[in-house]
Amino acid sequence: MILRGPLFPPDMADPDRRSALRRLARWPGVTLATPEHPLRGVGLIPLVTPLHHVIWDLSGDLRAGLQRKWRNHLAAAERRGLDLRRDHWPSLQRLVQEDSLQRRARGYQALAPGFTRALPTAALRVWDWSPDGRLGAAMCFLRHGASATYHLAWAGPEARAAQVHTLMLWQAALSLRAEGVRWLDLGSVDSDRAPGLMRFKLGTGADLRRLGATLLVLP
Repeated sequence: MILRGPLFPPDMADPDRRSALRRLARWPGVTLATPEHPLRGVGLIPLVTPLHHVIWDLSGDLRAGLQRKWRNHLAAAERRGLDLRRDHWPSLQRLVQEDSLQRRARGYQALAPGFTRALPTAALRVWDWSPDGRLGAAMCFLRHGASATYHLAWAGPEARAAQVHTLMLWQAALSLRAEGVRWLDLGSVDSDRAPGLMRFKLGTGADLRRLGATLLVLP
């Protein structure tokens, strides 16, 4: 399984990329790939249509890039003086549990809880809001080199009303940028099944990027 790869030189021609990908499939098993750059041709059989990911460039004036409604929600959350906490590890376990319940209730698929629990702590960045000692909202990001990925998020009714996730994502972006992260992958979007989440992600001013299809790669 080759997710979001392989990494090719930017000036590499498509026939050479296809040839390199097929060489990786020369082993006694099935090879699946989802290249960043759309590829097609002999030996590449599309299985899943391309996804669209939201990529947030963390350089420049981030607040100026926010859409007006998103910026207004952020300002309202800032005025509330919400106390957000970072890297309180017991909150991560609760977040994993709440995400599993949310996933079953809404009928969407994601990585198994064991995947998150197996990740190295050094790669995780966790923010939570826990008024009165109970988890009200949380977000988890994965740091990998000069980039990071939005991994899990959950918010209860009180947190949604207070725009906690807006402030949480904003503070996370600033903190990650201070660490040297240049861009943040906010994940895929689905305008049919989760239009509100799509608007939330795009409200940051991030770009919508079309990935390649998921391919069965023949040697």
